Amino acid sequence: MNDAAEADVMSSGRALLTDRERDILAGDANVKDNYRYKVESTARQRVRDLKKDVDVLRENYPEIFKEIERAVCENVE
Repeated sequence: MNDAAEADVMSSGRALLTDRERDILAGDANVKDNYRYKVESTARQRVRDLKKDVDVLRENYPEIFKEIERAVCENVE
């Protein structure tokens, strides 16, 4: 796979949640409670993992870190 194809594959993934997980957590999907709890747990683990990624970006790619900061903190009061 060439670099352009790899970049396309990498950018077509999810951010933090898949579309299905968004539906479940938004209450728009009819799933059993235990499955919803599993999805919640998965989301929490991804948030913990995200912190590690953000630390790497803060140290090595401050311009990308600033993009994340703007996207996440835009509506924080």
